Amino acid sequence: MDVAPLAVSMGDPAGIGPEIIAKAWVARRERSLPPFVAVGDIRAVAAVWDGPTRSVTDMAEATRVFCDALPILSIDEGSDGIPGSPDVEGARCALHALEMATGLVRSGAARALVTGPVAKAQLYAIGFTHPGQTEFIAERCGIAGENAVMMLAGPGLRVVPITTHVALAEVAGLLDVDLILAKARATARGLHRNFGVERPRLAFAGFNPHAGEQGAIGREEIDLLEPAIAILRDEGIDAIGPFAADTMFHPRARAKYDVALCCYHDQALIPIKTLYFDDGVNITLGLPIVRTSPDHGTAFGIAGRDVANPGAMIAAIAMAGEAADRRSRDAAAA
Repeated sequence: MDVAPLAVSMGDPAGIGPEIIAKAWVARRERSLPPFVAVGDIRAVAAVWDGPTRSVTDMAEATRVFCDALPILSIDEGSDGIPGSPDVEGARCALHALEMATGLVRSGAARALVTGPVAKAQLYAIGFTHPGQTEFIAERCGIAGENAVMMLAGPGLRVVPITTHVALAEVAGLLDVDLILAKARATARGLHRNFGVERPRLAFAGFNPHAGEQGAIGREEIDLLEPAIAILRDEGIDAIGPFAADTMFHPRARAKYDVALCCYHDQALIPIKTLYFDDGVNITLGLPIVRTSPDHGTAFGIAGRDVANPGAMIAAIAMAGEAADRRSRDAAAA
């Protein structure tokens, strides 16, 4: 096991991040997980888990001890917080852990980044100005926001919200052909680079009910989505739609595409969380690094009770390792 580990930022130490990271380590052999190092306050893990941990200072050490203990690159600036009771000190610790883990991956010391769940309200209280971790990581990687794509993936469905964490009332004003094209191109490249899909099939959900009924209940499909799809097809990208969103997610429909691109956050996230709530993964496409995250939040209400399901964290670690392996193989073959 001489390979560099994955870097897993704990997220908010008062949330379930420390618990599900520890549980993922327990499942490391059963799920054939790659070596990873947790980045955050070691006290947050000790508060919710009595298993073996090892404080480490470098990535080679983390890989060496992974079989026997959960390696933790500890950040000691968190508060002596209580699980389920977030505070600004914990938010600072979460942000520092995210910054450090991102830096480890960008430098090549770690192979991929997995981010634990954070509380945006707590981060905003300490001056965090990004809509979420995705945008923060994209900036640190020197990638324009429109070229970083948040894709949510489960065993039988992948979805991309073209607009993300914005008020629904603002979506129509933000959608334009250039944004749709940027997200679609990054999605097609990302599916090939991270998942080995040779010719990704992209299906677009309409913005309006019934995909606008040919303009009778909205023109976004005619004015924005259809022109963008035509351009993508001219570029050789297999793009289809727009379709009525309420008919896109049953099993027969899902078999006809590799990813569904949706106009706004809930249009994409409701089906993926309905189908794969316990093992959905958020993967950021368009970055020079691999980044995944469990597709759920901090769950402060159950933190510290030993009932958090680690399925999504396990899936996020596994997907990150597989994507990193694929990138390494492709780079070696180039």
